[in-house]
Amino acid sequence: MSEKAVLQSENPAPTSEGNPRSSQTETEVFAVYGAEPEVQAYAMAKYSRSALSMKESLKELNEQKAEKFLNTFYFQYGHRSIADLAHVALAVERLSLLAAIALVDEQRWDGQERSTRYQNFQKSGYYVPDFDGNERAEELYRQTIDELFRQYQSLSETVFRFLTVRTAKPDDMKQEAYERTLRARAFDITRYLLPLATNTSLGQIVNARTLETQVSRLLSDPHAEIRNLGELLKRAASQPAWNLNYERYRDLVSKLREKDESLANEAGGLLLKDVRVAPTLVKYAEPSSYQNEARRELRAAAKEVMADEEIESADLVDLLDDEPLEIELATTLLYEHCHHPYRQIRRKVEVLGEKQRAEIIDIGIRLRGGHDELLRAYCSGQKFRFDILMDIGGFRDMHRHRRCIQIGQGFTTRHGFDTPEEVLAAGAGEQYAQAMENAADAAKHLQSVLRGHLEALENSEYLIPLAYRKRTLFKMDLAEAVYISELRSKPEGHISYRRVAYAMYEEVVKRYPALRGMFRVRDINEPVDLLKR
Repeated sequence: MSEKAVLQSENPAPTSEGNPRSSQTETEVFAVYGAEPEVQAYAMAKYSRSALSMKESLKELNEQKAEKFLNTFYFQYGHRSIADLAHVALAVERLSLLAAIALVDEQRWDGQERSTRYQNFQKSGYYVPDFDGNERAEELYRQTIDELFRQYQSLSETVFRFLTVRTAKPDDMKQEAYERTLRARAFDITRYLLPLATNTSLGQIVNARTLETQVSRLLSDPHAEIRNLGELLKRAASQPAWNLNYERYRDLVSKLREKDESLANEAGGLLLKDVRVAPTLVKYAEPSSYQNEARRELRAAAKEVMADEEIESADLVDLLDDEPLEIELATTLLYEHCHHPYRQIRRKVEVLGEKQRAEIIDIGIRLRGGHDELLRAYCSGQKFRFDILMDIGGFRDMHRHRRCIQIGQGFTTRHGFDTPEEVLAAGAGEQYAQAMENAADAAKHLQSVLRGHLEALENSEYLIPLAYRKRTLFKMDLAEAVYISELRSKPEGHISYRRVAYAMYEEVVKRYPALRGMFRVRDINEPVDLLKR
């Protein structure tokens, strides 16, 4: 065929209206609505196995065919990418802040959580673990949290009044807007008093593959609340979903029934049928023996290696040096299971010798099953690695950055707590510090009261306020380091993560001065207009 003929075949002659005739060579783009997530995933997956168009595939599909297809290709043949095509929206309400941190700890996660900035969390309530009838433990637990909530409410009002004195209302700003803005600032400051037991709510939209991984990880967690959360997510994916339009459709079917019983039954079958969002793709999600056994062995290894080491002091942000990959792997694997700075662990790892380092690295490989992904700690080799020690409240904001690897240590009171400058300026510093110390003492006391309980440590963590510091290893490329530094240093943000973002910038340009002009950061020392959000 000549070049001219090829061009003519790809560009049909115009019709009398001046538009090209319909042709299968034309690109067509359309949104798809109304198909269950698994049915839609099936239809999209058929592109690689059938010549049918999307419309044709969806028309000839049903839930039974989708389930049969997924059971064959997803579970038997291991084509897990199919589950990437089924997106599921889930609401998770009344879970603790601690559980929420565990829930969202997925790199392929999209969602929103209640903000401690805009809402009074006094009204949220809090999670209470099962203390197996230990009334003394439950009383100590409730008294501690009730007192933290009282301090939170009291300090919020104190800080609000202080901010109104310090910040004049502009003439063109309504009194209601002025007070609402400053109350939000006050809640943002006093969130430090909220314990990890505080209830929150969130919504997530994830693909079924991420949901399956998430459920398995949650079912393997040492906290009972989080394991139960995994079960609830699995159940929500397989049981009938809540239908926003159900009552309207039911009323419509009732009106149709007055006119035509047969038509009403047909409409009811279409409009009122139960929809299960991912009953097939998540049904085999189970606790991961790989994660459980690896956690147990790595905890023992970290305890052995760091046994007699006092936790060294460290900067807010530490940009780590380059090192051999085996040193990074062994250090990172131990890092998650202790509370020491990365550099301190690395020094110990360096003197262990090649054989012992190899044994540590081998733990997560030797225990790995046929379908298990490697532990996150094996994600190594990034150029920019930051060991960050910051308050838990600020960490929750930094935790949202998905385009980096995050290896978090556990919650503890051993690193001390942060105190907002406004609390000191408002004359509430002593009251605040006493509340923090009381909470730390109660968490320690609760462990002794629960001695012998399988989850004594885990249950005590719920008493830790957001002001206490947590250590996390952030690994990323240059573009993500620039992005976080720019976004999180903006003046409308919380000062906690603004300090971290600015310190990340300073650490990078100290080592690579030529990169300074690449960053568009805001100096955290510049005055902030509290009335701008």
